[in-house]
Amino acid sequence: SQVIVHDVNELTEKLFPIVEAMQKHFSAGSGTYYSDSIFFLSVAMHRIMPKEITQIIQVDLDLKYKTNIRDLFDEFDNFPEGAVIGIAREMQPVYRHTFWQYRRENPQTKVGEPPPDGLPGFNSGVLLLNLEAMRQSKLYNQLLEPTMVQKLTEKYHFKGHLGDQDFFTMVGMEHPELFHVLDCTWNRQLCTWWRDHGYSDVFDQYFQCEGEVKIYHGNCNTPIPED
Repeated sequence: SQVIVHDVNELTEKLFPIVEAMQKHFSAGSGTYYSDSIFFLSVAMHRIMPKEITQIIQVDLDLKYKTNIRDLFDEFDNFPEGAVIGIAREMQPVYRHTFWQYRRENPQTKVGEPPPDGLPGFNSGVLLLNLEAMRQSKLYNQLLEPTMVQKLTEKYHFKGHLGDQDFFTMVGMEHPELFHVLDCTWNRQLCTWWRDHGYSDVFDQYFQCEGEVKIYHGNCNTPIPED
């Protein structure tokens, strides 16, 4: 098997013009920082990788695998027509919090509500990028345009700080058909920060995950259980 190492500076240089407009909506610092654009790598991966690469799995470092990652590639076969990205739901009420204003103005909305019927947003710790589908999707590429990003952030009163994850979450509220939702067992997040920050009453509705865990995600520096 072949390992290719990519130069981070080179990637950031290519990325910056594509994601510059997103940064002010989805970055921790509210400005646009050249170096920050790497946190948006996944959203424009199809524009940066050579054409012959058709599928990529992008993963965070704070993961523990309980199964062969090769099995995750089979999930590409489950993408419905029109879907371009495979991603698991966010397992904390972080987006219930972020979308508070939109939720207040739209009391019947599913935005920010817990599974199975709600739209809790996404977690980008485990990502399946169907680069071929991303290249071909007219809708997805339109959504990368600054005017569209602006329009959606205004509609949802959205201000985030989690990079690509915020972009996918916001787009998923508007166009869920672009995403194949991975089972929680493929990205079993362990962070419980929001339980102690005002959401203890609803926390477990977001946090529960049935089934045998395939990948643990020790987000927010949460220790991962030993075998």
